[in-house]
Amino acid sequence: MSAPTLPFRLDGRVAWITGSSRGLGRIIAETLAAAGARTVVNCHASREQGQAVVDTIRAAGGEAMLVAGDAMAEAEVDRMAGEIEAAFGPVDIVVANATPFQPMKWIEDYRWEEYQSMLDAFVKSPYLLTRRLLPSMKARRQGRIINITSEVFHAGMPQFSAYVAAKGGQIGWSRSMANELAPHGITVNTVAPGWIPVERHDEVPESDKAAYLATVPMARWGKPADVAHAVNFFASAEAAFVTGQTLIVNGGRTLW
Repeated sequence: MSAPTLPFRLDGRVAWITGSSRGLGRIIAETLAAAGARTVVNCHASREQGQAVVDTIRAAGGEAMLVAGDAMAEAEVDRMAGEIEAAFGPVDIVVANATPFQPMKWIEDYRWEEYQSMLDAFVKSPYLLTRRLLPSMKARRQGRIINITSEVFHAGMPQFSAYVAAKGGQIGWSRSMANELAPHGITVNTVAPGWIPVERHDEVPESDKAAYLATVPMARWGKPADVAHAVNFFASAEAAFVTGQTLIVNGGRTLW
């Protein structure tokens, strides 16, 4: 009797995770690599951080490469996609995770440029990535597009309107794409984490963290791995009949 095949494997698949030199993106990249994906790490600000993730994946026996560039700029997306295709072949899985600084302000204090920054990250970038990768995905009748959104859209969080609006746009775009691309064997799903502290939250006051944690029914912090495993499911063959869905990973904080 042959050994059973482990579920949610990604052997031979090429997975590109934007914004994966640190934080949630890094853990997503490392998790998909552990599942067998040929993993593309993307950095924008720090090649050193990106290379460190690649080195970690390779040290664990996985395959990885680094592409440096801005996932919100059309020419950069085109260039990076070309580099990936030359080294690893066509992309099977793209995870749109890159994010800019997220200011929290009352509506009177926002500038439109801050709204535009959020829209560029969460609507423009997924659009550019998908448009560039779609011809190959359609030709092969396979593809996984996974957008990292946020619980804030479901909670309607105040003083965060630029971020919330852009995340809502990202979810709406993903739902539309799910219907449009389903006939081509391509799925489009979103993972919506709650607040999961990573490096960029180091300066957040402990009182703010305690106030949030008190609202989580599971009474613990989420871990980056919780989000990464949700992404791994959507990326897998086992999720081939799941599209247009948002999986909220926040310990039951928003029951939607």
